[in-house]
Amino acid sequence: MGTTNTAMLGLVHEELTEDNYEYWKVCLERYLISQGLWDVVSETKARPAEDSDDYEDWRRKNALALHAIQLSCGPDIFYKFRKTTSAKEAWEHLAPSHLTRPAAEEIGERDHLRYETLYKAIEKGNWKAIKSLLDHPYNTVRAKISSKGDTPLHVAILDGHVHIAEKLVNLMSAEDLEITNEFGNTALSLAAINGSTKLAKIMVNKNPKLVTIENDQNIDGHIPVIVAALYNRKHMVHYLYDKTPIDILSPEKGDRGATLLHCLITAEIYDVALHLLDQYPKLGLTKDRFGKYTLRILAQKPSAFPSGSCKLVFWKRWIYSCITVHPLPNAIKHSRESFQGPSDEENTRSLQQEPSAVGSGLESFCYVAIGPFREQVSDLLKILAPDVYHRKLVHREALKILGCICKEIPKLNEIQLRDIGIDEMIHDSIKLGIFEFIDELIKCDPSIIWRKDSKGRTIFSHAIVLRQAKIFSLIHGFGTKKSIMAHRHDIFGNNYLHLAAKLSPPTQLEHVSGAALQMQKELQWFKEVENMVQPKCREELNEKNKTPSALFTDEHKELAKDGERWMKNTAASGMVVGTLIAAVMFTTAFTVPGGNNDTTGLPIFLKYNEFLVFVVSNALSMFCSSTSVLMFLGILTARYEEKDFFRSLPMKVIIGLSCLFLSIVTMMVAFGAAIYITLHQRFPFSFILSITRMYRASKQAQITSSLTC
Repeated sequence: MGTTNTAMLGLVHEELTEDNYEYWKVCLERYLISQGLWDVVSETKARPAEDSDDYEDWRRKNALALHAIQLSCGPDIFYKFRKTTSAKEAWEHLAPSHLTRPAAEEIGERDHLRYETLYKAIEKGNWKAIKSLLDHPYNTVRAKISSKGDTPLHVAILDGHVHIAEKLVNLMSAEDLEITNEFGNTALSLAAINGSTKLAKIMVNKNPKLVTIENDQNIDGHIPVIVAALYNRKHMVHYLYDKTPIDILSPEKGDRGATLLHCLITAEIYDVALHLLDQYPKLGLTKDRFGKYTLRILAQKPSAFPSGSCKLVFWKRWIYSCITVHPLPNAIKHSRESFQGPSDEENTRSLQQEPSAVGSGLESFCYVAIGPFREQVSDLLKILAPDVYHRKLVHREALKILGCICKEIPKLNEIQLRDIGIDEMIHDSIKLGIFEFIDELIKCDPSIIWRKDSKGRTIFSHAIVLRQAKIFSLIHGFGTKKSIMAHRHDIFGNNYLHLAAKLSPPTQLEHVSGAALQMQKELQWFKEVENMVQPKCREELNEKNKTPSALFTDEHKELAKDGERWMKNTAASGMVVGTLIAAVMFTTAFTVPGGNNDTTGLPIFLKYNEFLVFVVSNALSMFCSSTSVLMFLGILTARYEEKDFFRSLPMKVIIGLSCLFLSIVTMMVAFGAAIYITLHQRFPFSFILSITRMYRASKQAQITSSLTC
């Protein structure tokens, strides 16, 4: 809570910090006295028995006093006594931790200065100097040698001197390894950040309790395995997870398990996440220390699923379809009898049976094509394209995790679903186009299709608004239910067709180049939904008294204007080029290469095959350029009504640009033929030169045409 908010509540002028305890204490004490709550904090009166008449009054005062103390503290300080239920205990907790701080800091400062030589020796990695200094009477391995309370082991790990750290561990007792610095970090926590698995093994073998020591000095305090996952140290995570007692990760024992699961998903360490979910399936729907749910993390992680990932080029899609995914070698060698997870063979079989969202048709074709050599081809492709294999493995494991979590959703009641934010998860996944998330959700809990959010919108309502065609296509698999759902309205009186009439999100419009083609895409979507709903829905009014067609017009007014402007600019530019080509081709028809025979008036090279190429290409160029000019003229004189953007205008611009491109190509063919006819006897290589020029010109024309589109 900020300072302004506490002041507005009339408690204190500013919240408690590390520097203003005395001032804060006086202000809050006066407030508590004025409210008649000080006797609860100071306990001038004995606490009444729970069965007495005065107990309820004391309980109310205690809650008010405790609430006042909590409100006047910052979040970091509040976290330290968050579990306290007594106002007196909270008050007493704050007093020594702030009153004695300056004295403690002075003592700590004086203490660490005499270890400066040892500190510098560790920084330089000089073991001989370190060993000699540690033999000194006051230089023990458990001494805090920095202003932040770091021991020599802490400093060695922070400086990256792992070999020094290993030797220091051998000199320390098991209890020494539990020493924390000012930030509450043990040496193992720092080793988890460093990623030195060898060092971690030495420490854990000496003191197995280290894996359960949690940093309680700040809000982000975690056990070592969570720290390793936060910093994406995969090998360290595998080792520490194996050594961490599984029972402390139970959802009944706090938020450690949910926090670890969150970090594992974020770091894409899916094999450990699968094992953890197998032990405690409820963790996916348990709030973690960050206030989030793992299912929400998956709903916001499109890279974990095929449909949400960046599109692959054709050859990578082929490799993706042909590769057979096997689970990674199991690095979690637990001896826990409770683990009853699937074997590697079952995992492999289930992973192979998962459909590919990159293109099931392509995958089926590949399986049939490579036939009995499937495994050999797959092994070869793994070597040639390891990134594609890793991507497919991530997708398959993420799908299995999603399935494990979604199986728990039918067990939740309405209040629990609302608490975990299921509506927000659905909206996020649809917005990001994660088809697999919605598909799995519906498979595990078919009743979810009827669920409405605060706006009265269902899954398919969101799919319409957010233009997710693949997700919306799921509605066709519900038979009679489809017709019932199509009659649903949101709280604003909008039916499905009203929602389709709304303007697409910018992220969807960006996928189509040109405002006119964007307008066409919007009309196509509107027509698609219109064909599905009942005829009466086309004339229904929403709460603003608008039909779907009227709403579409209002929503797309600006886009229609932009489309008209884009069309006219494109047509004007194309018309200029087409007119020039037509003029040149018309002139060339009467000034043929080599000239005409003075007697007959016929072209001199009339009987040459090359001359026939010249004449035909010249005529084609003239015809195509004239056609493009007519198309562009039709665009310039169009009415630009909404329905024109659906088929008429896009068709004209496509024909116009295609004809313009063909006219340029045939013009260059005519040019090449003319060069060859004129110079082939004197310069034998003139044909190659002309072909090269023709190729360059056609490529330039193709680039220009694509940029115009």
